[in-house]
Amino acid sequence: MGLVMDLVAGDSREILLAVAVDDLAAFEDPARFPAHLSFGGAIDPTWLDLFSQAVRAVTGRDEPVDFLEARVELEGPGDADERTVERVDPGWVTAVAMLEDRQLDAVAGRWIDLLEDELGELAREEKPSVRKFATEIVEFARRADRAPAVILAWSL
Repeated sequence: MGLVMDLVAGDSREILLAVAVDDLAAFEDPARFPAHLSFGGAIDPTWLDLFSQAVRAVTGRDEPVDFLEARVELEGPGDADERTVERVDPGWVTAVAMLEDRQLDAVAGRWIDLLEDELGELAREEKPSVRKFATEIVEFARRADRAPAVILAWSL
């Protein structure tokens, strides 16, 4: 199956309940969860650290911190070996939400540069999907910014 990651915003009890009963499809209900972003198995979690670095480089701000530093593990529902749940610091979400539309191309370009430094040359056809994903992360953050909690749920 590989790595599966979901970022979801809403009431933490509702999120944990959906994870406990393995009802991840519920995350698509905007009445319950104002924002949801599924990463599937397409990315490594360190990619979000590089995304954070790209945002800092483009904006000149100290925020957002690396994604790894913006997470705190929670006591998850069910079998602890199955799925890990972590609360995402609201400051990370707000810093990403504050990006201006005019900055998105620069952030995506810098993110691609950082990914290539880390992974080697990305195939030309992969770059548009990275740019699209950068936009999706920012859109998620904008919808999630006023939510009571943002949770990262992931499993290997």
